[in-house]
Amino acid sequence: MAEPALLAVAHGTRDPAGPAAVRALLARVRAMRPGLRVAEAYGELAEPSLEDAAAALGGGPVVLVPLLLARGYHALADFPGRAARLLPGAVASRPLGPDPLLAHALADRLAGRLTGCLSGRSPIGIPPRPDAVVLGAAGSADPAGTADAREAARLLARRLGRPVRHGFVAAGGPVLDEVVADLRRGGARRVAVASYLLAPGRFHDRIAACGADAAAPPIGAHPAAARLVLRRYDEARSGAAAPVRAQVSRPVS
Repeated sequence: MAEPALLAVAHGTRDPAGPAAVRALLARVRAMRPGLRVAEAYGELAEPSLEDAAAALGGGPVVLVPLLLARGYHALADFPGRAARLLPGAVASRPLGPDPLLAHALADRLAGRLTGCLSGRSPIGIPPRPDAVVLGAAGSADPAGTADAREAARLLARRLGRPVRHGFVAAGGPVLDEVVADLRRGGARRVAVASYLLAPGRFHDRIAACGADAAAPPIGAHPAAARLVLRRYDEARSGAAAPVRAQVSRPVS
């Protein structure tokens, strides 16, 4: 039996840097597993669409991997349901996050933002160990998505060995700007934000403007993220994931 193709579906953004980051990540995935068919797709706002990418696969077994960092409408209903109509028998993995591999990638991105000069102080003028670290995420009206972001902050805190609060820029609470302001009122002079996003775009722009002293770049094509894409593919292929479900009405995020 042919090895299933990996249909990687990101949310999409009008910012060209977003699809560029996704393509770089998938290039790393292909390099890690030569011979595996890996297709790039987007739920909205970028091309190729999920439908176009599914049609281009030309049939055969498929594993859909949502390039999303938390549960929510797109990961649990929208993407699997749209794929099910075009790819009977396809299975969908759970979203990438939360996961210790993402905490690894977040810590690296944050360190890269805060260090890099021989003096031991960062090029942006704050010490490598700021007074406070916050995980900034898009957010979701789905309680499961909120719980996933909270768990991602806990995993990052364990990775860094220090407290990490979390905040959202698009939906739900706590609001990232308010979290940063609250930390300053509590005495934190230097606040850094780890961007819990896969790629640049509008949400990362909001994170960068939250009032923190530094915001790390999105996870992008970090090797840990590429390993995680393949782990989700393998989990779904082995039967650890539920079959693709029919699309339901849009509820929450």
